[in-house]
Amino acid sequence: MSNNIQPSRTMGTLPVFMTAVSTILGAILFLRFGYAVGHVGLIGALAIIFIGHLVTIPTAMAVAEIATNQKVEGGGAYYMISRSFGLNIGAAIGIALFLSQAISIAFYVIAFVEALEPLRWWLYTDQNIYIDKRLIGCAIMGLLTVLMLSKGANIGVKALYGVVFILAISLAMFFMGKSDAPNAFNFYKTIKNPDDFFKVFTIIFPAFTGIAAGLGLSGDLKDPKKSIPRGTIWATIVGILIYIAVAIKLFFSADLYDLANDQMVMSKIAIWGPIIPIGLGCAALSSALGSIMIAPRTLQALGVDSIFPGSLNQWFSKGRAKDGEPMNALIITCIIGFVFIVMGDINTVAGIISMFFMVTYGIICLISFLEQFAADPSYRPTFKSKWYLSLLGAVFSFWLMFKMDFTYALVSTIIMILIYVWVNNINKGKRGLQKLFKGVLFQLSRQFQIFIQKKDTQEIEEQDWRPFIICISKDSFKRQSAYDLLRWLSHKYGFGTYIHFIDGFLSKETYQESKKIMKRLIGFNEGVKSKVYLDTIISPSYTSAIAQVIQLSGVSGKGNNMILFEFTHDSKDSLNDAIQNYQLLRATEFDVCILRSTIKGFGYKKNIHIWIRPNDYQNANLMILLSYIMLGHPEWKNG
Repeated sequence: MSNNIQPSRTMGTLPVFMTAVSTILGAILFLRFGYAVGHVGLIGALAIIFIGHLVTIPTAMAVAEIATNQKVEGGGAYYMISRSFGLNIGAAIGIALFLSQAISIAFYVIAFVEALEPLRWWLYTDQNIYIDKRLIGCAIMGLLTVLMLSKGANIGVKALYGVVFILAISLAMFFMGKSDAPNAFNFYKTIKNPDDFFKVFTIIFPAFTGIAAGLGLSGDLKDPKKSIPRGTIWATIVGILIYIAVAIKLFFSADLYDLANDQMVMSKIAIWGPIIPIGLGCAALSSALGSIMIAPRTLQALGVDSIFPGSLNQWFSKGRAKDGEPMNALIITCIIGFVFIVMGDINTVAGIISMFFMVTYGIICLISFLEQFAADPSYRPTFKSKWYLSLLGAVFSFWLMFKMDFTYALVSTIIMILIYVWVNNINKGKRGLQKLFKGVLFQLSRQFQIFIQKKDTQEIEEQDWRPFIICISKDSFKRQSAYDLLRWLSHKYGFGTYIHFIDGFLSKETYQESKKIMKRLIGFNEGVKSKVYLDTIISPSYTSAIAQVIQLSGVSGKGNNMILFEFTHDSKDSLNDAIQNYQLLRATEFDVCILRSTIKGFGYKKNIHIWIRPNDYQNANLMILLSYIMLGHPEWKNG
């Protein structure tokens, strides 16, 4: 499907865990958790954590499952999605994922600038020096860009160890701080006129998206099948425990008004206040480093898969000779970071990020669910999630998107559809959905057929009757009238099976002949957009062919109830076949339809003449019903 990205593979499980946990315990934990507790109360904050992890925990398990089923190359989440849903859908999601990862850099840099707010305030009040936040953000972004261009991802991974250590120290000092219990035990208590629950959820949710951070390192891992599941799941567990503990600590340690309005309220609670801005700065900087490492690798993987037009693919996929570092993709990533830093609003950026991550997580969970439901023998992950967890994660992802912000969700969906249309026009030959959904359709078909069989009764009520017609013909490519009649009858109300008869015994030669004929039949069927099911049968006589076919279930899973014969004035062999096998068909209670073909065909398809004879009400009813069914086809709309 594509060329593989070949950077140096030197990393183990710890970088995956460190990248994920440093993003999970990032800027939002320090800056916005107090706001959440103040506006929705302790119970509301815990509900946000719980609902958020109804998405992230199934996603983490789905990631572990997919990663242990296939070889994971560079590109992380994009690689997993594109190898399951095909390159075109994978690319649409991959481009959105890349944008969210690139925008995340701006989010974390803005958060880092927030950590410098005490210094900025001091410069303004004591030194009368005003520095715009966006100017500081652009300076930090410039330093990160130079650092990554010169040192690459290795410097980011090395920095993670120090960052996680400082994070641990800052959180320990926060938990050791005062607990005055100003809010007593009214766990539902909030400030007056609080923000809507889902508005708060939208701002907080990006904190939970760190679980996917480690996926972007997939191309640099020695053993992705081992490192991705372990690192991702452990980071998720550690994250949820710390979130719950921080929410409880905040509620019992500060006034609700302070929680809602003071971004640095954690520094007032900690035993040494300055450690919180230091921890925030380190967390934000490490998360920015994580995103600036991951986003270019996603863009590089898209280039390797030739998603973009012309020479752009080669330019994006190009890596530095010594270590495969995606330098060109890094430049594009940093430009996007600069643009969103200039926007400057952390809440706006958080809303955009949430939507794209929700789509990505929903698709990952959906892949896991569909793969399990399809029951493809080639899908053999060593770690297995539960199908209902994956389905829950997918449903919650898409539902929460529109609950959080309908406008953002709608715009994000439209953007992804437009990206898909654009990618589809560029890469028309790259589909990929067929394999996954073919398995799903197989399972659904089996379940429906078994259900119909169990619910079906011996006697079918007259008002429930519909034609399940078979036509067995050796003249498939000589005359088309029988096929046309079957096509009309099976368009809407009925079901039709057309079987080409091959006279002879089953052998290698006749079997190969049947495959060639089947291919011709399918090609012909596609040309007329028919709903007739096609097949071939090899049998030593026409009678034996009929005996075999009438015992089999029809295309709907129910037994057939009618057979169609066709003959011409010049060649009456088919009429003789009908006469000779009538007793066989009568024994199985089949209705018989005999068509006489002429060179005139069916005329202008405007009138259906029914010849009703006295005292032949059964045939009359059948002919009237078949006529009505024929009129359901578009070709008979003027009939």
